[in-house]
Amino acid sequence: MPDIRPLHATPETLARLRDLLIVTVAEGGSVGFMHPLTPDAATAFWDRALSGAARGERIILGAWEGEALLGTVTLILDCPPNQPHRAEIAKMMTHPGARRRGAATALLQAAEALAVQHARTLLVLDTASDGGASSLYERLGFVFAGEIPDYALKPHGGLTGTRLYYKRIGSPEGAVMAGSGHAEYPEA
Repeated sequence: MPDIRPLHATPETLARLRDLLIVTVAEGGSVGFMHPLTPDAATAFWDRALSGAARGERIILGAWEGEALLGTVTLILDCPPNQPHRAEIAKMMTHPGARRRGAATALLQAAEALAVQHARTLLVLDTASDGGASSLYERLGFVFAGEIPDYALKPHGGLTGTRLYYKRIGSPEGAVMAGSGHAEYPEA
């Protein structure tokens, strides 16, 4: 089982994340970038993301096997004021050579546990219709909510839809029902 831990901005971590993003995009992973992805663009993305993590807006997890970064996932906590109860799963990536070894499952389970610790009761995510990780998310209890056609370009060109998922997590016991019929959640 891989070692799952939060990632912080160090030169070594930035280099490993940069390389993982570049290979993911080169292999057709629809994670918001086009192929070929330059090292500078990949580094700039992770530098911004890790800065957001340092501010508490997100948690970036890595799956490690020794010194090798097998994969990563981001738990976005910085949601609008009317959505303090939810978090978003983003940038789920597993190195092509490390797939089907449990890293993605371990990353998602750790992200879910952290979301619960941050008083979140709903997780949301989207994944590409073509070549996305729908089966992984469904196996882990995410519920398919719908599909948007022609949502984004694939890394090598052509359009793909996106599949939207959600998962209720944790316990709503922290929610206090207000007279208007909506839940109020304690600040996380």
